[in-house]
Amino acid sequence: METDDVATKIAKVIRNAPDWLRHDLASKDAGLRTRAEETLAAMVTATLSK
Repeated sequence: METDDVATKIAKVIRNAPDWLRHDLASKDAGLRTRAEETLAAMVTATLSK
């Protein structure tokens, strides 16, 4: 997989992230942030595995 392709896929995942995820990534609550970070990482991993 080429670097440009990976960057495009990651950008698409971030662009399509649900509002709750975006909200939780910006939260001051460490637990919410951690959950959101783990969810985003799983979404990116799943996309790159395809």
